[in-house]
Amino acid sequence: MADLDNDLKIRLLAKAIEVKSNSGDDIQKVCWMVVHEHHHGVMPSEYDIRPIDETLYLSVLESLKQELG
Repeated sequence: MADLDNDLKIRLLAKAIEVKSNSGDDIQKVCWMVVHEHHHGVMPSEYDIRPIDETLYLSVLESLKQELG
């Protein structure tokens, strides 16, 4: 199960890096958007308040922070 979680985090991190480079948005927003898309199947609208997996979000955010230095 840990490998599956790590694979998911790696895929979401790659997506977050791609979105960040294309949008210039802040990293918190980018990570929220990517985890939201994973959870709900679509990128969020501006006022989308559907819940996401906060643990996954924080994990992807921390990984992105490390990746960006």
